Amino acid sequence: MLSRHHRSYSKDVESTTTDSMLTLESVSAGCSEGNFVPARKALRDFATRAIHVGQEPDDETGAVAAPIYATSTYVQRELGANKQYEYARVSNPTRNRLERNLASLEGGIASRLFASGMAAINALCTMYKSGDHVVCGRNLYGGVPRLFNNVLAGYGMEFTYVDTSDARNVECAIRTRTRMVYVETPTNPLMELSDLAAISNVCRSSKVDLVVDNTFMSPYFQQPIALGADMVVHSTTKFLNGHSDGLGGAVVCTKPEHAERLGFVQKAAGAILSPFECWLVLRGVKTLAVRMEQHDRNGRLVADFLSHHKKVKKVYYPGLSDHPQHDLAMRQMNGFGAVITFDIGELSNAQSMVKRLRVCSLGESLGGVETLISHPATMTHAAVGENGRREIGITEGMLRISVGIENVEDIIVDLNQALEAI
Repeated sequence: MLSRHHRSYSKDVESTTTDSMLTLESVSAGCSEGNFVPARKALRDFATRAIHVGQEPDDETGAVAAPIYATSTYVQRELGANKQYEYARVSNPTRNRLERNLASLEGGIASRLFASGMAAINALCTMYKSGDHVVCGRNLYGGVPRLFNNVLAGYGMEFTYVDTSDARNVECAIRTRTRMVYVETPTNPLMELSDLAAISNVCRSSKVDLVVDNTFMSPYFQQPIALGADMVVHSTTKFLNGHSDGLGGAVVCTKPEHAERLGFVQKAAGAILSPFECWLVLRGVKTLAVRMEQHDRNGRLVADFLSHHKKVKKVYYPGLSDHPQHDLAMRQMNGFGAVITFDIGELSNAQSMVKRLRVCSLGESLGGVETLISHPATMTHAAVGENGRREIGITEGMLRISVGIENVEDIIVDLNQALEAI
């Protein structure tokens, strides 16, 4: 871990020469003076489970890597007698392995896999019906309100958006027909946090399901089920996969009835994750623990650099001591992660900066080993509309960076030279 007394280095990065490069020992991310230590005891067997649960050697051949069962159907011994599998939409051995793995990592009883994160969210919403009401965070990935408002509302579901950073807002928004509270924490892209323990108490007293999107933190840095969540959603495309080479989504359940219902939805609607993409995530989660450690280490350093740069107006990162919910982050999370949003004022500034990037790449998505920068106003939250973005605080000069696991000095030098173009 980083030392308690690192200096910040805004003055050290004045050029792109090697003289401006830094070492991990030279700086903290301004995160509580570098004294935040992840809860190692709680995670002591996480890496072992990530590598071994659902990833057991193949019984038939002894293969260490899980096989990819690229089959659409299975031979049956006789009428009504299959060998556990009958049709690939219903179940597949590779998919079953990953479902067991993710359930273990999140602390659930089962997980169900879908073709994308949005397919997973849509699937869990099929557990509710016309007239049911959902309380949602006001600051969600733009595709979620698009699904809720433009698709599901047409079937009679109702949605209310509130600031979930205060559990009292959730409590006030709950109605007689409220069936679910849907929360992202941290939010995309403003990195606002919700107190999951407090919200789960509200949901429990009202007999409402709490669903948490844990994509940004991964189960390595945040355990929503341990804090009272009923279901956890992931875009497996992001940190779980970790290599930007496959789409996927997951819902981790704590109740048998939810797991059973979602299994039925897999069979009935068919938006399942393919065996190959299941295998990609199985491969990815084997290194999740070590990747998240490096993402977090680099993220802290990049956040501190940005927070001291004269061209940056504001940085949104819960690891910084001036983040309004930094104390909650210290309690609720085992790390601060790699996703940072920063504001450089105007759209023209954002355009100028991203054109100069050489190590970092401009693109949607996050959570890969490479550093990606996106522009929320024209990418992830374009569908929200100008008024919607203004209401939740997304500006045209705002950029979101998913810090990769490259050499952090190279990332910082690249960001610095690009910022100097403004």
